[in-house]
Amino acid sequence: QVQLVESGGGLVQAGGSLRLSCAASGRALNDFAMGWFRQAPGKGREFVAAISWSGGSTYAADSVKGRFTISRDNANNTVYMQMDSLKPDDTAVYYCALTRGRGEGGLTPLERLRKYEHDYWGQGTQVIVSS
Repeated sequence: QVQLVESGGGLVQAGGSLRLSCAASGRALNDFAMGWFRQAPGKGREFVAAISWSGGSTYAADSVKGRFTISRDNANNTVYMQMDSLKPDDTAVYYCALTRGRGEGGLTPLERLRKYEHDYWGQGTQVIVSS
């Protein structure tokens, strides 16, 4: 079993910054990817960004490109997401997710996360951006 523990959410004014962290612990991890999704009130879950653990390849949703940066600390199995130039539309509960191994058709863990396939899910951290 893998546990994901998120931190770093909070209340910030528009234009401000926050940094989210997610630490993975539990059974040995290899060939995996971690990322972030978000869900705003009354809306569905949305992919935000993800990163592979081996090569550090990243994907980000168009809505956050240029503003959010995802990175990883391999030694501590921790993923970070630096969120700059925050907008009220970024208000949501942000969830950390982890996917291990390849999927159908040989999809990499990173590609699986982009397709909303996750094996583990965090408890969520609230981000509120005031106008």
